[in-house]
Amino acid sequence: MNTVTATAPGFLSAATRFLFFTGKGGVGKTSLSAAAAIALADAGRRVLLVSTDAASNLDEMLGVPLRNQPVDVPGVPGLAVLNIDPDAAAEAYRLRVLAQLEADATEDERATVREQLSGACTTEIAAFDEFAALLAQEGGGWDHVIFDTAPTGHTLRLLSLPKAWSGFLAGNDRGASCLGPHSGLKMQETRFNAALAALSNAAITTVVLVTRPDPRPMQEAARTADELRTLGLSNQRLVVNGVFHATVQAGGKVDPTARAVEALGLQALAQMPDALARLPRDEVPLRAFDTVGLPALRALLGAGPIPATVPDAAAGVAPLPAEPLSRLADELAALGHGLIMVMGKGGVGKTTIAAALAVGLVQRGHSVHLTTTDPAAHVAETLNGSLPNLKVGRIDPKAETQAYIAKIMATRGKTLDEQGQALLLEDLQSPCTEEVAVFHAFSRVVNEARSAFVVLDTAPTGHSLLLMDATGAYHRQMMQQYEGGNNAVHIITPLMRLQDASMTHVILVTLPEVTPVSQAAALQDDLRRAKIEPWAWVINKSVAATGTTDPLLQARLAGEHRQTARIAGGLARRTFVLPWLAEPPVGVSALGALAAPAAQAAKLGPVHTIYASANAVKTAPIKARDDRQTGRLA
Repeated sequence: MNTVTATAPGFLSAATRFLFFTGKGGVGKTSLSAAAAIALADAGRRVLLVSTDAASNLDEMLGVPLRNQPVDVPGVPGLAVLNIDPDAAAEAYRLRVLAQLEADATEDERATVREQLSGACTTEIAAFDEFAALLAQEGGGWDHVIFDTAPTGHTLRLLSLPKAWSGFLAGNDRGASCLGPHSGLKMQETRFNAALAALSNAAITTVVLVTRPDPRPMQEAARTADELRTLGLSNQRLVVNGVFHATVQAGGKVDPTARAVEALGLQALAQMPDALARLPRDEVPLRAFDTVGLPALRALLGAGPIPATVPDAAAGVAPLPAEPLSRLADELAALGHGLIMVMGKGGVGKTTIAAALAVGLVQRGHSVHLTTTDPAAHVAETLNGSLPNLKVGRIDPKAETQAYIAKIMATRGKTLDEQGQALLLEDLQSPCTEEVAVFHAFSRVVNEARSAFVVLDTAPTGHSLLLMDATGAYHRQMMQQYEGGNNAVHIITPLMRLQDASMTHVILVTLPEVTPVSQAAALQDDLRRAKIEPWAWVINKSVAATGTTDPLLQARLAGEHRQTARIAGGLARRTFVLPWLAEPPVGVSALGALAAPAAQAAKLGPVHTIYASANAVKTAPIKARDDRQTGRLA
């Protein structure tokens, strides 16, 4: 077996059997996990690359279709890729549970079990079951199993499940009703315990915390490090991805935008949280190329030549009509009320866009409830203040679960005797109760938008799709329950409200990069299959608006043009744009400037850009809002 190169980062040279790449959305987990898998396979190892993200784009990166079974990657002997598909896993789980029933079970009994196994919690436990089987080392004979995980909040839930389910099953002789007969769950107990043992064994499991040189993802990585440590995952490493150094050009000139980007990165590294500073660290430089395809993924970690420049696909493409965020706020305000769902891949700036729109609607005289379904919950710190007529909340999974349990005990448990209440409470301690509780909280938020503005900052794509699945499952259940009855015409489910274009407006946020655009397009397809039509796209952090002359940033700008060409090709009905800003827009005042009404925007100075075309971008000057910005953009 060959060794990896001497210059390889530490997470490769000291690679354990299991490697988990985790971190805030958009930091590069998928690129780094794929590059690591390729490097280990190139060194002669047998490697399985696993995605636990329901919205994974590994298929686009590697050029192979993702399935629920390992698929060999052409061009990389020894590497296979697997996607834990929640729907496929749930169906396989149902079949296994049904097979456990006695041979003389009646069809009615089997139908009851099928109904019990139709909920969202079954999907979660089934996907987790597939994950646990890999950790329990059941088959495959892989030298390394590399997990490309969903963004942090969803991953923390996944990694906590071995401990949660092992504790739930210990001494419990009953199964939670949403998971069918107890035998169907109890048969997995050995597997869950083996998964827990593997996760806490530092000799075979490493968590690779991925971040950008940016305070927000660093803070999230630090919190993740602490939480994983409490779960017993103590073998951790840090990777700082996208480290940028400005190019000194002819005559010693340094582009102002490049200088600002580098300064922000250096400042973030210098102020790194202690929880991260203590970890072994690798740095990966910002690359000029998109990390799609084997040559690019090999070059990402320095194991291959820099990919040839891709011709600019934007040349000759029709202009992309894009407007500033203030115009989007104007159009939404004219509606009077409704649910505004801000969706997209992790790390694209959903929270910033959601908060700016909420503040913009208040500026236009409306009362707004700004809330989030993201377990990471950054809304409050993004606002960093308060505003009259703006209510800020969050759907807190733990709080919602406790409230849901209390409600069930006070209603369903009210008529039970002491033993019955104890058994009901035991069932409600199941980890799947959290999924049900979050769905009910989401339903309340949807209903609130009937008479007011609700701006919902959603979790990253994969987690949001699972919530949408739960919404669809509830809709089907209600329709079956009332089918043919007198009340059927009066049933309005949360899904029906999401499908109502006069009430719900979905805003898809993307960066002008290949992966976020592809994922936004895939999310749009998923929403359309559910008969939910996205209302607008927002392109965030446009480098084109800065007029940079730095060679590396200009090389990345060519990629931005290719992505705006894709969007101009029919992906979006309407497009709005927000430029890259040297000072992150944190605080009510800064957010208000992004979506301010025309009169206020004139006082603040132009902070937006408008694409004139996908291949010839006209930019408006980005004027500083304070002395710090002036210094960086001068």
